[in-house]
Amino acid sequence: MKISSSKFIISKPHWKDCPTPNIPEYAFIGRSNVGKSSLINTLCGNKTLAKTSSTPGKTQLINHFLINKKWYLCDLPGYGYAKVSKKSREEWSKMIKGYILNRKNLMNTFVLIDSRIKPQQIDIDFMIFLGENGIPFSIIFTKSDKLKQKELNSNIKTYENELYKYWEELPPYFVTSSHKKTGKESVLKYIERINPLFDKHI
Repeated sequence: MKISSSKFIISKPHWKDCPTPNIPEYAFIGRSNVGKSSLINTLCGNKTLAKTSSTPGKTQLINHFLINKKWYLCDLPGYGYAKVSKKSREEWSKMIKGYILNRKNLMNTFVLIDSRIKPQQIDIDFMIFLGENGIPFSIIFTKSDKLKQKELNSNIKTYENELYKYWEELPPYFVTSSHKKTGKESVLKYIERINPLFDKHI
């Protein structure tokens, strides 16, 4: 898939205020500072599409982008560490879960994982939440350029072993680097393959 157009549409705090769910949608989410905005910009070939920041917790609303005038990319607030109040984190959690459980056109949720660190329980718990609620999801390992290949392979294997404690079959996963554009084509091809299933999904 080649992305020829990417346009910011709207930012809202509640799923009911999101765009009409009449085309396929893909959500991107992960712990704060996982490199989500950079990945979105790389996928879309637009360095300024999603706001990037060295400060965790920059994304605080449900952000929608229209891609190729055919599908939505949804940038969700990060979970986990962020320099915000406990009340704000609770509101984000409620916002995210409300969106995921009620967004009818959501085809897949991409859960972003920092490939450099060991499995975190907060990520595992979020994926369990998705699985228990029948929400299709995939894993994207980010920042792969920060590791040597052997260490990267070892880290991913460790993650697979951790996930096998909860599932007999693992979700698809992608290894990416926003800096080197690694994995960009794989993720876009995956979305391209799922898009035609939209009519059956609804």
